[in-house]
Amino acid sequence: MAVAFLLYVFAEIAAIWAVGSAVGVFGTLGLLLAGAILGSWLARREGAKAMRAFTSAARSGRPAEKELTDGMLVGLGGVLILVPGFVSDVLGLLLILPPSRAVARRLWLRRMEKRAVRFANQRRGPVMVVDSEVVPPSEERRREGTQPTVIEGRVIEG
Repeated sequence: MAVAFLLYVFAEIAAIWAVGSAVGVFGTLGLLLAGAILGSWLARREGAKAMRAFTSAARSGRPAEKELTDGMLVGLGGVLILVPGFVSDVLGLLLILPPSRAVARRLWLRRMEKRAVRFANQRRGPVMVVDSEVVPPSEERRREGTQPTVIEGRVIEG
């Protein structure tokens, strides 16, 4: 983790140095300030959209993991944009803009699913999650009192 932080600091310094060499000190400061202002406006706009989507999903009673994750990613992107530097601005912008945020959301949710299964396996032993479709029994089976039949399933093992 410390190595990653040092690489980030060196990348920020190199980016600021390169931009400063190209446009000068005042141009670099102006670009950093403009990036912070534009990024914070964009984060506020996208955060409001994510909040509206979350409340809509919550009111309709459907799962809101997509909307909740979008809000988290927009918040993280906003924080990254407010950190001075060009590398953090680019990373923050990627988390705020909807197309690249969708990619980050898929990666995040896949990672969290794997971690949840691993955590459950550590706590209470191996767990299998079954995703299936249930078909109601036919009239004949209903008279016999037979349970519904599972016709299609997918097992996720941790």
